[in-house]
Amino acid sequence: MSDKTASVHWEGSGKKGLGQISTETGALQGYPYGLASRFEDDRKGTNPEEILAAAHAACFTMAFSFACDKAGFATDALDTQASVRLVPEGEAFVIDRITLTLKASVPGIDEARFQEIAASAKRDCPVSKALAGVAEISLQATLDAAA
Repeated sequence: MSDKTASVHWEGSGKKGLGQISTETGALQGYPYGLASRFEDDRKGTNPEEILAAAHAACFTMAFSFACDKAGFATDALDTQASVRLVPEGEAFVIDRITLTLKASVPGIDEARFQEIAASAKRDCPVSKALAGVAEISLQATLDAAA
């Protein structure tokens, strides 16, 4: 497996600055974000929490589908919504809640088995695991001498 990458270019100060997010696949290419799209509900840009919600929903849904396959159930359709809440904590912010909502069509499965598979997918998807706590965060920071 290979690393997946994204990059951000930011110009300006924190409150007045604007950034652009790009992903290696081009799914996001110079997509704008800033204070307004993060804290003021401006829909012209994105924000880290929205991107995190999309990643978590996608990972969980795939994990659920794979777990159903392994248990002998074929999924017809899965719709997942993830909601990520960012709240103030002192002078900073913290993500204090993520809610996953799954609507699924899985022929032949009973409610108890469905709930069991859904709970295991939530627990075992790589993004859920990453969000549960990171043992190490590393940084390689390079100062552009021309700046």
